[in-house]
Amino acid sequence: MTRFAPLLPLAILLSTFAPAFSFAEDAKPDAEQKALFEKFSDTLTGATLVGKFTIVGRDVPPKEERYEIKSVHKLDEGDIWLFNARVKYGDKDSTIPMPLEVKWAGKTPVITLEDVGIPGLGTFSAHVVIDGDKYAGTWKHGEVSGHLFGRIEKTKAAAE
Repeated sequence: MTRFAPLLPLAILLSTFAPAFSFAEDAKPDAEQKALFEKFSDTLTGATLVGKFTIVGRDVPPKEERYEIKSVHKLDEGDIWLFNARVKYGDKDSTIPMPLEVKWAGKTPVITLEDVGIPGLGTFSAHVVIDGDKYAGTWKHGEVSGHLFGRIEKTKAAAE
């Protein structure tokens, strides 16, 4: 279960930053916001997050992680984005739609998950900064927590 924990926070992953853009639900994003939204979606659609995660309190080297994101797009309501991520866990391999909150620290997107219960998997929190082709953040699954970091690569099938 611990190996799966960093995925959902990405799954995805930083609510401590104040949102740079705050607008009413019926307001439309301006041109700058639209450009940032499009860049964020383009960065993560058809991408694989390749990196490592740590577990706080365990004196072991960081463990490898790899998460494939099929698509990301903003929903009409508030700061919610729909992430379609491939989840491989044990003998299961499926694409799961995950509505996640994305806040903005200036022009930097921060994927945020706060104490979200995932049926059959547990409760997760995560705060992940997307910075160009890199990601970094924190995660928590029940009582276990840690850090995650790595690079964002276009998935080979998506790049072809």
